[in-house]
Amino acid sequence: MRRLFDEDGLKRLDDIVQPGMLCVFDFDGTLSPIVPQPDSAALPPEVRERLLTLATLAPVAILTGRSLADIRKRLGFEPHYVIGNHGLEGMPGWEGRSKSYALACAAWRSALELALNDKQRFDPGIRLEDKAYSLSVHYRMARNHAQTEQRLRTLFATLSPPPRVIEGKCVFSLMPEDAAHKGGALEELMRQAGASTAIYVGDDVTDEDVFRLRRSDVLTVRIEPHPDTAAEFYLPAMPDIVQLLDELVRRLARQSQAISNRTPA
Repeated sequence: MRRLFDEDGLKRLDDIVQPGMLCVFDFDGTLSPIVPQPDSAALPPEVRERLLTLATLAPVAILTGRSLADIRKRLGFEPHYVIGNHGLEGMPGWEGRSKSYALACAAWRSALELALNDKQRFDPGIRLEDKAYSLSVHYRMARNHAQTEQRLRTLFATLSPPPRVIEGKCVFSLMPEDAAHKGGALEELMRQAGASTAIYVGDDVTDEDVFRLRRSDVLTVRIEPHPDTAAEFYLPAMPDIVQLLDELVRRLARQSQAISNRTPA
């Protein structure tokens, strides 16, 4: 795995910044720091400022595990595309399956709430986040993470209908088995936008569906290196997203100016 700001990474960035480029970002851990309480997450002002500039030069998309209702109030600006629930919410045609997704989510929540009442078996630090069409189970505040993970996995195996379980940083996301994932959402966004190239930046296991696409026209970047990631490049830490946004703005502005200079008055 290579560092994006090394020579090879910057060359790849130069190659991917083309007219019609689409810029796609995860939210938590990518544009916003991971916080103990997910409700406290917010877009830092310095990141928002750069995203606003970037959005004047290229289409910008937010592709997040949060629900649409939740993520919109945290951005402070209107991207070209906002996709929630890991690609499940907001993509064309998703409304036709929303009722079945909501029913599955409600069934999981009822079963989990009943089981989690057993405080002898389950840590009181476990918290459920109902996203209407998916369910997140947070355990960052649990005392014993390893034990909590094991017991939650055993519990998830008893749920009906069986969920697709996506593991994140001290969180499990429970998704309908036939629901879209971030990789499919990214490709559909490129089709909608007519994008010639794209960059995708994420930080977690849920982003690996994009990283595994391995498309030459998609540059994938992970926040923090990881031995098991399929991402092409990495940024050392979340605050480095500011430098990446600056690099994108600089290249896109230079390209826009060059095109303008070639256009007859």
